[in-house]
Amino acid sequence: MTFIPPVESNASLAGLRVAVTRSVDRAGGLINALTAAGAEPVMVPVIDFEISEPQEVSEALGRLAAGEYRWLVISSITTVRALKQACQAAGTTLAELIPAATSVATIGPTSLAVLAAEGIHAELAPIDLQSAAGLVELWPDIDPGDGGPSRVLLPQSNLAEATLVDGITAKGWAPEIVTAYKTVNYPADPELRLTATLESRAPERGLDSSDHREFPILTPTEAAQEIHAGAINAVVLASGSAARRVAETMAPLPQDCLLVAIGQPTRSEAQRLGMTMAATAEHPTPEGIVAALLRARTHIHQQ
Repeated sequence: MTFIPPVESNASLAGLRVAVTRSVDRAGGLINALTAAGAEPVMVPVIDFEISEPQEVSEALGRLAAGEYRWLVISSITTVRALKQACQAAGTTLAELIPAATSVATIGPTSLAVLAAEGIHAELAPIDLQSAAGLVELWPDIDPGDGGPSRVLLPQSNLAEATLVDGITAKGWAPEIVTAYKTVNYPADPELRLTATLESRAPERGLDSSDHREFPILTPTEAAQEIHAGAINAVVLASGSAARRVAETMAPLPQDCLLVAIGQPTRSEAQRLGMTMAATAEHPTPEGIVAALLRARTHIHQQ
C-alpha cells in the first residue's frame, strides 16, 4: 500500500493522522484538503447509503413533473445523489422533471453549487445556519390568496429528524415525506448501494480519476486500536449517523484524540452520546473542517 509522501514542515496540520469517517468514494474533497494542510488521512468508513422505496420515489417524481408541488426541498447532498440515481434509472434528469412553477430549496451554499452543476436553480438556502433549522427560519408563511399548491416534496433519509417537516407544517404548508435513501452501516449491499456521482466537485465526491494515491482503510475496531495506541490523533465526524457509529464502535476515545464535527447538529448528537468535542467546523466544507482541526490543535498546544 502506498502512503502519502511527507509534506513540508510548515504545513498547518503536519504530523496529524486523521480518521475520516466516510468511504473513499465520498471523501475526495476532504482527503485533498487534509493532505494539502499536511495531515495524513486514514479512511474509517462507518456508514453507507442504499436506495430505498424506488417505486415510491418514482411515483413522487411523477407528481413533481405533473406540477403537484409548490416546493421541492433538497435537504442534503446525498439526497441529490439519490434522486439522480432514480432519474437515471428512468432515463431522465431531475432538472428536466422540475416544472417552472415549482421552487427548489436547499440547506446551504455547498448544496446550492451541487444543484447548479446538475442544472437546477435553488431559490432558497440559508447562509449562516446551514442546516434544517436554518432553512426553517427562512421558510415563508403560506399565502392563502396565492391559489397555488401547498404541497412540498421532501425526499430524505430514513433517519432524518422532524425539524424540516415540523417547521414547514407550522408555516401552513403540507410536506410530503419520501424516503429517498437509507443510511446503513458500512458497507452497503452492493445491489442497493447509492452509486450516482455528481457533476460538481462537491465535498461528497471521490478522488479524481487521475489521483493514484492510496490510503489506509481501517475497520472501526482497527481504528479504535490505533487511536488508543496514539497512532491516530483526530477523528472527523461528518454526520450524526457517523457520530452514532463511532460511539458504538470506537468509544470511549482518549482525551488527546481531537474529535471534530462538521456542524452544530453533528456536534450536538456527539455530545448527547457522551463524546467530548475539540472543535466544530464553522462551515460544513472540507476547508471548514481543516480550519476546525487547526483551531483544536492550536488550543491543545497552548495548554
